[in-house]
Amino acid sequence: MITILGPTACGKTTFAAHLAARLDGEIISADSRQVYRGMDIGTGKDLADYVVEGKQIPYHLIDIAEPGERYSVFHFQRDFLRAYDDIVRRHRFPILCGGTGLYIESIARCYQLESATLEENEHIADISRQNTIVGLKIDRELRRQRISQRLQQRLDEGMLDEIRCLLNAGVSSERLIRYGLEYKYLTLHVIGELSYEEMFRQLEIAIHQFAKRQMTYFRGMEERRGVKIHWIEATLPMDEKIAQAINIMNKE
Repeated sequence: MITILGPTACGKTTFAAHLAARLDGEIISADSRQVYRGMDIGTGKDLADYVVEGKQIPYHLIDIAEPGERYSVFHFQRDFLRAYDDIVRRHRFPILCGGTGLYIESIARCYQLESATLEENEHIADISRQNTIVGLKIDRELRRQRISQRLQQRLDEGMLDEIRCLLNAGVSSERLIRYGLEYKYLTLHVIGELSYEEMFRQLEIAIHQFAKRQMTYFRGMEERRGVKIHWIEATLPMDEKIAQAINIMNKE
């Protein structure tokens, strides 16, 4: 297996999809919010990115829970193992991709959860030993530009309507606010607690801060917790990024 990680707006999904096309692979999402149905624009599912040269790249652990359901790292490990085994059984190549550091680290460092069986914990350990982790790095200023552009794009695509649909479907405003970032600030706007301008400004700042925290977490994985991450420049041409990732895999 290969793992692709990086901060928001670095192009992880597009890179993972193109790598999967090259390796006859399938993608397992490691995103704590993309598991929820109906939360599409705000979580950045960008499902069109899973189509490469007209070919649909299979993906897993997206749209598997209802909004409002509790989904933890235990659920992720359980669902990850099911997806991984299914992919390998069909002789395809598994690619774990996402920005939720805790989920990725639970595989990379073989979290032994009390609620998991001995067999599940041993299986995670086996997978971890065969896993090269690749990170996409991006200049901070360029990342900030991409975040701001993507936020405006998602608002133009109807992200506020998505929030209203979730509220109308019975998901409480309190629950949406707990999902953070887009769901917090857009919900506060929809229920009248923030103006549009306040919502946009505060959300933009929050996403920038979130991306910074992601990189801090990944650096902690590498520098303090012993997880080796092979960093690739996100702005390189796609073919060059793929060549570097394959070269890293072959060396490992």
